[in-house]
Amino acid sequence: MTNTLPCALDDHALEHLLDEDVRFGDLTTESLEIQARPGAIRFFARDAMTVCCSEEAARLFTLCGAEAEVRAVSGTPATPGVLLLEATGSAGTLHRAWKTAQTLMEWSSGVATSAAEIVASARRADPQAIVAGTRKNTPGVRRLASKAFRAGGAVMHRLGLSETLLVFAEHRLFVDREGPAETVARLRRQCPEKRVVVEVSTHAEALAWADCDVLQLEKFTPDGVADVIAALSAAGSTTLVAAAGGVHAGSAEDYVRAGARLLVTSAPHFAKPRDVQVRFAIDGADAA
Repeated sequence: MTNTLPCALDDHALEHLLDEDVRFGDLTTESLEIQARPGAIRFFARDAMTVCCSEEAARLFTLCGAEAEVRAVSGTPATPGVLLLEATGSAGTLHRAWKTAQTLMEWSSGVATSAAEIVASARRADPQAIVAGTRKNTPGVRRLASKAFRAGGAVMHRLGLSETLLVFAEHRLFVDREGPAETVARLRRQCPEKRVVVEVSTHAEALAWADCDVLQLEKFTPDGVADVIAALSAAGSTTLVAAAGGVHAGSAEDYVRAGARLLVTSAPHFAKPRDVQVRFAIDGADAA
């Protein structure tokens, strides 16, 4: 994926990130009296990665007064040594944005790379398989996480509680004396434009809720998914089966081969950041 993704954060949010780090100025740069000296900074991939948030990183430099150019847009597969972005300006502006921009790219590229690995695994079994990211992100970074999943070729399963119907066992605990068919029918009356998604954790629950639109199998093994799909087919159910819980790059292909065409995963949210190498330059020469 190489189509440019828009910035997930607006200028106000980006300025807030800068403010966290440089609210009272850059004591070292100012004390050395080097803030006005001209220079350049370049970001390179040290690890193989799927790039993410190079647009936000470049904008951080621009907001600080530098000139920045993205060399690898979000969604680009990058090998070690690939130039990701560069910026020119005074030492003061470059140091102000440096760590915030670098860390933002490292974290988001880690999420994007993990998502891309899961997508690649799933699509070895079926090129049409869909990987969807959960809303189980670190609080406060959902917009960035959503962009990172998209950069990796995945989609978002849910962006929040307001947009989708997903019935958990924790919801069903509070539904008195109402059978699965009645609950599904009531939800369809209440929200006729929404698909009814139900998460289940046992084979018996899956068959009981087979009238829903999407049946989300939580922590089933691939063999367990295959058994449920066979039973649903025998019963004439056309519900879409999604596998959730335990979906990662090492298991995605197996789940798709078992019959799941939608994989729901939280794994990229906890991915290791990818390493971005930073090089400063003075008058065009790489700094040590």
